[in-house]
Amino acid sequence: MTTETTSKKFNIDTVEHAEQTPEQPLPWAELGLKENEYDRVVEILGRRPTAAELAMYSVMWSEHCSYKSSKVHLRQFGDKVTEEMKEHLLVGIGENAGVVDIGDGWAVTFKVESHNHPSFVEPYQGAATGVGGIVRDIISMGARPVAVMDPLRFGAIDHPDTPRLVHGIVSGIGGYGNSLGLPNIGGEVVFDSVYQGNPLVNALAVGVLRHEDIRLANASGVGNKVVLFGARTGGDGIGGASVLASESFDDAKPSKRPAVQVGDPFAEKVLIECCLELFKNSIVEGIQDLGAAGISCATSELASNGDGGMHVELTNVLLRDPSLTPGEILMSESQERMMAVVTPENVAAFEAIMDKWNVEYSWLGEVTDTGRLIIEWDGEKIVDVDPRTVAHDGPVYERPYSRPVWLDGVQADSFSAEAPTDLRAAVLELMASPNMCSKDWITNQYDRYVQGNTALAMPDDAGVVRVDEETGLGIALSTDANGRYSYLNPYDGARLALAEAYRNVATSGAKPMAVTDCLNFGSPEDPEVMWQFAESVRGLADACQELGVPVTGGNVSLYNQTGGVAIHPTPVVGVLGVFDDVARRTPSGWREDGQAIYLLGTTRNELDGSEWANLRGHLGGQPPALDLDAEKTLAAILVNSSRDGMIDAAHDLSEGGLAAALSEAALRFGVGARIGIDELCERDGIDPFTALFSESQARAIVSVPRSEEVRFNDMCTARNFPRIRIGVVDAENDALDVQGHFTLPLAELKEAHEATLPKHFG
Repeated sequence: MTTETTSKKFNIDTVEHAEQTPEQPLPWAELGLKENEYDRVVEILGRRPTAAELAMYSVMWSEHCSYKSSKVHLRQFGDKVTEEMKEHLLVGIGENAGVVDIGDGWAVTFKVESHNHPSFVEPYQGAATGVGGIVRDIISMGARPVAVMDPLRFGAIDHPDTPRLVHGIVSGIGGYGNSLGLPNIGGEVVFDSVYQGNPLVNALAVGVLRHEDIRLANASGVGNKVVLFGARTGGDGIGGASVLASESFDDAKPSKRPAVQVGDPFAEKVLIECCLELFKNSIVEGIQDLGAAGISCATSELASNGDGGMHVELTNVLLRDPSLTPGEILMSESQERMMAVVTPENVAAFEAIMDKWNVEYSWLGEVTDTGRLIIEWDGEKIVDVDPRTVAHDGPVYERPYSRPVWLDGVQADSFSAEAPTDLRAAVLELMASPNMCSKDWITNQYDRYVQGNTALAMPDDAGVVRVDEETGLGIALSTDANGRYSYLNPYDGARLALAEAYRNVATSGAKPMAVTDCLNFGSPEDPEVMWQFAESVRGLADACQELGVPVTGGNVSLYNQTGGVAIHPTPVVGVLGVFDDVARRTPSGWREDGQAIYLLGTTRNELDGSEWANLRGHLGGQPPALDLDAEKTLAAILVNSSRDGMIDAAHDLSEGGLAAALSEAALRFGVGARIGIDELCERDGIDPFTALFSESQARAIVSVPRSEEVRFNDMCTARNFPRIRIGVVDAENDALDVQGHFTLPLAELKEAHEATLPKHFG
């Protein structure tokens, strides 16, 4: 394979020309830079930037790439990590994805990122390339991707624009992930009018690798060659990071459709196998995926993380569109591309692997010791910068923030609607509601079991994947967030998101070990939004410290608002857990007749921010109280009970409370139960409605074989954790029988639960 250049000639803005024409105006504002930022670029360079340099700084200093508004707060994730929390952390924040030691020489890398704005503009491609981008982050760490997840948030289910978004986004996720052969093992789907103009499309990927296979993104070794391989560079995605991720939508602004990338999952599948062969044969010294900011990001980050120098000839880049200018080539976010550093001795071996997989490549340049990133076009210098100023030393803002003046009134407005007298009808209404209904219409479009290592997937509480066929070593993953909780109290809302994901992983039987996050908020230039962000980060960092699980990496997505109206603060938290043997994983539904059903934890009158309050159009008060010590104890009980065979099913209590947990556990395998709540009401001082619909935390239901009841109760007693026997699995009676209150046939419950999404989306 030989490189080729475009014959297109441009009126090139060289470094020499920039020095000679200091007054030449440049479109810095159109590219997303603020005036003070442009002035800072001029100060750094000692001259005006060239057009190519301006393109690089504009995308790399965007909110999406530089974290300029969030850095000062995100440092808490590192500052609050204890030595004990670092025990299993092989690679932390700062690389493409975090890496966690799971034992026996195996490691797992995982990360969640956003593709919110592109998915609103072009739902299919926005969502598809969100999956592709996060998968390449996993590849670049040296890992084989093994699963994906998709936390999603849409506007009101009955809004006329929602079907466009749902159909496009779900098809994009399924089309790309299914084509890659990656199981989609979980996520979330939430409908709320606050996301109408800003759907949230967060994508998580997880990969497995041996400890010795870890790869980092740096360009070291003077004389080593820099190569771009994969798909050709086109005009799609130009300026995506700066244009789509750094401002809110406004109908008055020009179309942003060209800024949305176009994905090719089959090209990415080949790229995965190609990269894994490169890693297996130790052919590359450093590697970086090309996502946000494209070549601008890959060259500047590789150079900045390495020996600090790189020389590149941009005309060597293989193009799909020969009309692209040098600046457009640098900014393009065309998908399915990687950049690597290869020693001269390995060049022939690299080319052989590329030819084997029929992957195109172009040798762009080499690593130098100049401390400068030099990019030329036909031998003329168009970029001459210190790469650290592009990649790492961008603007850092301490944005002003202030607690919203309206929050006191909202928090004082506690939910006080009269409890319904017909509990049966209330349960049916809850389970048919947009947020609590079955998501099978969506998840059935995803392949959950491809590769044959999926042990649990939606609708179970966590996705579970086997890592090692011989030992059964495996992992569990869950993502959670509750925007209503965070709206009411951002500090506690973030902590509650972590607690639920942590609880879900433990419910499956895995020991929680590490965290990734995707922090979705409105404009950082709004002091009230910035306060929500600061409080959320503080809450999440504090909770991670208390639970002993480190943040390994993640993503910040800001400017999620339309017409000045921001989304609810939505900190999506993903938790990774580890199994010694996935054969002992615990599903969320019971199957065996006669098993005892226990409720673990205490139920309080906590309906503020709940799904029931949401159904009644109310959002006020304080979210449920959080007790992280209780969460840790509950998790220990769930993990040990699962490992030792004391429980056969477990389901956490969260949105929808006990009513939702009982319904979902019964519907999981179509097995009924007889439930008594009167003793629970007496013990906790609550009424039957509160018992069913409260969203008190640190709770779960479990089914316990009769032979294990004594051992299970002894475990709870030893940990002084409250539990109460609330019923029995009844396989003979296909109903959820809440004795003394109502009987609900499973067929009727299932019909209500499963009809909602097909009704709205066909």
